Amino acid sequence: MPFTLIPVLLLLVPILEISVFIMVGNVIGLVPTLGLILLTAIIGTALLRYQGIGTLARIQAETRAGRLPGRDMIHGVMIMAAGILLLTPGFVTDTIGFLLFVPQVRDGLWRWLRDKIVVVSASSAGGFTMGRGAGRPGQAPDPSTRPDVVDLSQEEFSRASNAGSPWSGDSKDDQGPRTIH
Repeated sequence: MPFTLIPVLLLLVPILEISVFIMVGNVIGLVPTLGLILLTAIIGTALLRYQGIGTLARIQAETRAGRLPGRDMIHGVMIMAAGILLLTPGFVTDTIGFLLFVPQVRDGLWRWLRDKIVVVSASSAGGFTMGRGAGRPGQAPDPSTRPDVVDLSQEEFSRASNAGSPWSGDSKDDQGPRTIH
């Protein structure tokens, strides 16, 4: 989501929530509307606890098995977002929150996000491996196929000072600090 969309959402979501509050309040009354908001917060808390604990157990099992729990971590983030949305007073946020508690909806979002995520995990040698798409460790791309990767061996890499560099500190024409007017 582009960051320029966030201020628009911060303005539109409350306006939409207030509009829906007024419409629902006109149909069922004030007290039932407030009761419904309270009920969704209670149900959201229970769902967050139930599904969150299950997701945490799956993440721990995947980690113990030596696999990257990408799918379950994303599901955990979505479950947490669903809980926050259900605790936020409003029918629109409650609807989105309840949808995020549905595993099929989370799986659809996961499939959409999976190809947009690059996972970096620490290897046993202390280096890092990089793979396209979470949940698929060991499928690191070949560095020769990526134009932004330069693969150097220890013998090919060296540090040398450049006397002409302004950052070297030993420039011949350096007469101290300069003032520019």
